[in-house]
Amino acid sequence: FFVFFPDSAPALLLLMLSLPVWQISESLPVMSTTPMNDSCVNSARMLLKNITQALTQTELFTGINCTEQNMELNTNTNTPYVCAPKEATCLGKTKVDFNQESCLSNIWRDLSHYYKFFTAQPDLLRVPTVIHSLRKLMENCFVESLPTNLTQNEVRDFSHCDERLNLCKTLRGFQVRTITVSRAISYMSSGEHTK
Repeated sequence: FFVFFPDSAPALLLLMLSLPVWQISESLPVMSTTPMNDSCVNSARMLLKNITQALTQTELFTGINCTEQNMELNTNTNTPYVCAPKEATCLGKTKVDFNQESCLSNIWRDLSHYYKFFTAQPDLLRVPTVIHSLRKLMENCFVESLPTNLTQNEVRDFSHCDERLNLCKTLRGFQVRTITVSRAISYMSSGEHTK
């Protein structure tokens, strides 16, 4: 039973208009709004160092000079643009603001993408520092849980040259993306984005 009072029409209209917005925002991941700390900066730098070292592992990339290969980047995120500092010029456009939530969301999506890919690579287990430092950054600097929807279909045999080459190119792409992530985390840690 619903009783309509003429004086309550504006309140009901406001309630009705705000419900769809609430439902949409409810489905978005909750991101930390506090600045990244020094521990996160160090974790991102350690991840970059471990990736760089993994690219030189001869037992992982036998017959391939991985540092001379092209890279494959995750193109499902917009991390380089959304994490660019305020007043930065990117693609000819000057960015006037910095949205920390959007930056963190894109970083998380990148880290999750590469985490899923690398944890499914048996040969990468020979270089556990990459997965370990990636996991440490994700667990200590983000509020989300680690991806758990890893499937056996993603696991491949990297005994063939083409498969090892694919791993090399993806690791190189992750190296470049980690440079962006490391810079963005340092920027947020400095507090410059709030000025």
